[in-house]
Amino acid sequence: MSSYRLGQGGRIDREKTLSFSFDGKRLAGHPGDTLASALLANGIHLVGRSFKYHRPRGIFGAGAEEPNALIQLGRGARTEPNLRATQIELFDGLYAQSQNRFPNLEFDIGEVNSLFSKFFPAGFYYKTFMWPASFWMKYEYVIRHAAGLGKAPKERDPDSYDKTYAHCDVLVVGAGPAGLSAALAAAKTGARVILCDEHGELGGSLLASKAEIDGKPGADWAATVAAELAEQPEVTLLPRTQCFAYWDHNYFSLCERVTDHLSDAPANLPRQRLWKVRAKQVVLATGALERPLVFQDNDRPGIMLASAAQTFLNRYAVKAGNKGVVFTNNDGAYRAAIDLADAGVKVTVVDCREKPEGEGYYAALDKGLDVRTGKVIVATQGKKRVKSCTIASLNEARDGVERPHEEIEADFIASSGGWNPTVHLFCQAKGKLEWNDDLSAFVPGEPMQKAQRSAGACNGTFGLQSALAEGTKAGGEAAAAAGLKKARAGKAPKASDATHLPLEPLWLAPSDAPLGHKGKHFIDFQNDVTAADLKLALREGYTSVEHVKRYTTTGMATDQGKTGNVNALGIVADTLGKKLPEVGVTTFRPPYTPVTFGIFMGRDADDLLDPARTTPMHSWHQRAGALFEDVGQWKRAWYYPREGEDIHAAVNREVAAVRNSLGVLDATTLGKIDIQGPDAAEFLNRIYTNAWKKLDVGRARYGLMLKEDGMVMDDGVTTRIGENRYLMTTTSGNAPQVMAHLEDYLQTEWPDLKVYLTSVTEQWATISVAGPNARKLMAELTDDIELSPNALPFMGFAEGTVAGAPARVFRISFTGELSFEINVPSSYGLSVWEAVMTAGEKYGITPYGTEAMHVLRAEKGYIIVGQETDGSINPHDLGMDWIVSKQKDFVGKRSLTRADMSKPDRKQLVGILTDDPNVVLPEGSHVVEELKDKPPMAMLGHVTSSYWSPNCGHSIAMALIKGGLAKKGQKVHVPLLDGRVVGATISDTVFFDVEGERLRA
Repeated sequence: MSSYRLGQGGRIDREKTLSFSFDGKRLAGHPGDTLASALLANGIHLVGRSFKYHRPRGIFGAGAEEPNALIQLGRGARTEPNLRATQIELFDGLYAQSQNRFPNLEFDIGEVNSLFSKFFPAGFYYKTFMWPASFWMKYEYVIRHAAGLGKAPKERDPDSYDKTYAHCDVLVVGAGPAGLSAALAAAKTGARVILCDEHGELGGSLLASKAEIDGKPGADWAATVAAELAEQPEVTLLPRTQCFAYWDHNYFSLCERVTDHLSDAPANLPRQRLWKVRAKQVVLATGALERPLVFQDNDRPGIMLASAAQTFLNRYAVKAGNKGVVFTNNDGAYRAAIDLADAGVKVTVVDCREKPEGEGYYAALDKGLDVRTGKVIVATQGKKRVKSCTIASLNEARDGVERPHEEIEADFIASSGGWNPTVHLFCQAKGKLEWNDDLSAFVPGEPMQKAQRSAGACNGTFGLQSALAEGTKAGGEAAAAAGLKKARAGKAPKASDATHLPLEPLWLAPSDAPLGHKGKHFIDFQNDVTAADLKLALREGYTSVEHVKRYTTTGMATDQGKTGNVNALGIVADTLGKKLPEVGVTTFRPPYTPVTFGIFMGRDADDLLDPARTTPMHSWHQRAGALFEDVGQWKRAWYYPREGEDIHAAVNREVAAVRNSLGVLDATTLGKIDIQGPDAAEFLNRIYTNAWKKLDVGRARYGLMLKEDGMVMDDGVTTRIGENRYLMTTTSGNAPQVMAHLEDYLQTEWPDLKVYLTSVTEQWATISVAGPNARKLMAELTDDIELSPNALPFMGFAEGTVAGAPARVFRISFTGELSFEINVPSSYGLSVWEAVMTAGEKYGITPYGTEAMHVLRAEKGYIIVGQETDGSINPHDLGMDWIVSKQKDFVGKRSLTRADMSKPDRKQLVGILTDDPNVVLPEGSHVVEELKDKPPMAMLGHVTSSYWSPNCGHSIAMALIKGGLAKKGQKVHVPLLDGRVVGATISDTVFFDVEGERLRA
């Protein structure tokens, strides 16, 4: 295999050799290489296959703009698809594979798609796979396997990720000449500066050019400035850090690649780190991206950007080939041509301009380069690597070519169609773009977020001296705007100010055949979008640039059209007979480059993502052999099986104990919100459906909370524990949503109310004792709380001590039994629980879990929000008109007045009693009125809760049934999945102690 590595030069470490593999071939490179430069050094141009046509594709760019060289990096759990070879730093042992080919890269049977390309024009996907509908998933499967990118790992990600937060006076994005000078100017004022750049070495374009600054090589100047910045205590340098998102109020997301470049990463370091940065001022110095020229078959391996060829040569000491053609419409490409010629490459320059007048043109002539003006490339030859190109002169109208044609031998072609300022972050911040005719490019216009500046190439300033001056000025102004009193711009270093101008726009190089009849003119390389596709979209009526984008998918690949979008806009404008700025631009969205999901999660994985919350009594439950269920992050005791018991036997025992003597439940998980303020009563009156203003201190009330649409959101008991103080309880799983709901109304709807909310769920442990012997037990645990029915009636409240701990005691019952809820500070929870268990032994006290609690509450017909409700149920549906006030206003009342909310055929909550008392209906079972031999059958509703009730000696269930309240006593049928049909009767929802005498004992 030929080596294209230069004998000297570049910024690689030749003293050390790195071994890596690509598609199973062992290859060698050096520290400082990227995978792309190492492959080129080994003579490898073919690195992948195109998305739709599976055409051979090679390395096209040198950085984030790369559309072709998408690599599957690593193996096993650490494999990662779709990484750009141009951004992968080489390390020893690197393992890479090409993507989207079968059986291998050299011979890909998917290339047959190219033969049938006329059947795959823009929009074919939308037009073709529509019938029959039953085949859709088959189409989808085949398409996704025939076209696409890499493969995601199936194993768990073994790497760790991190997040950090930072504030600064000045954030500088990009460490090229403008960015370095901006950071230095700001740092000299004492400002807190963060400088980030996607590359491992600071310097940007200076690392790939022969430019000099202050009389020394630009790369050396960059190293000197970086060292000076590193010594500043208020400066943070972030190499290998991509700023991928610019949000409101100067808030930025940065992705730092901490160990991706290491072959043996330390275990204590994350793979990548997400920086969340808030900056007072920002300087965008993000540079510019070269755009290619569009010509026939411009996608063969070996065809690349002129800036890429120059970068590989000067930064990585790698020739793109031995004999090349540089195709250009501007002066910038001449610098690349001259550098290549100086390295011994035979170069022919093809310039579409009839009479170039720039310094680059004359410098090339002085170097003796073969320069062909007024000509374009009309075709290329070669398969897995370009071998030659055909050139021809443009006609006088410059919309066609003349004969004769000339074929030029070349093993690479470097094209340059001008430069696009990298305005992505500027546009993410909703800045407005302006069209610059001299550059034939969009440049930053009026920013929406005023605390920002653009400097250098991203601002359309391409001369090195001008970029340095602009960066220095921007850094000084940003520091001053951030409040640094001694800020001033300072002097910019001296350098040549040659630019890429003059430029002659050429959006589509004509060929010797009508467009689409011979070869392909590619616009979007990653999505295989051609110029013919764009013109087809326009012919079919898609004239909006956003519609053209979606119809053809141009600019919708992972590179977001970094090299192709402006060319696409130019072709659309020419076809429509408009000026390019009249066509407009598509929307720039984060992220600027793809980022891994890992950084968004950071260390918030497993239990740190969804932490398991436990009550102070959790260890006791574990020792007692409880099994647990997850309820809103809480670990709640489900049931307490004894030896030989299954869930049914254990629950039956627990339920019977509560009804016959005494049970105890850990109810700590109930949401608790402390509500204080002079307007607290008014606030509750607006939040709940029933009245609250006249509730006495020391009394509790059940309340129903609705959303604005009138549907039940939550329920619970709220107690007035002081003149202007209430304690609200919510369901365990809904506590955060209720808190957010209350705060939302206080802050946005009723800011005039003086009410203050505090979540105190974690502060109090709650122990609920229930059963006929509950009062006897409480009498043994407290001396200062009067427990008689008159002193502490049902829905009453008292404070005192229980088992020596300060306590709040509530007469609240979710079981329908005589109950006392004991609230003690969490630190007392376990000791009081143990005291309750010890004192209750004589009564056969039995701990019961959530399953027994469900049976007990279902016997009484008590609802659980989220089980008897599903977001479409209002109070009337639940048969709870009694709790809806007709005299006052409350959240959701207006919606309740809608006619649809009281239609008689709405689903309503009723009870269900099976004909066979031993049959327990599965929850979720459908209920039908008319039984047929087979489906479909009209469904009346479904079972919401269903249990065996040992106290009733019968299975009990609740269901939401259409018009159910009027159907009580009616027979229905419940078809089961096993083929059985269960007969049942619609009943009331209260199955036990209908009069409620037990809970008021």
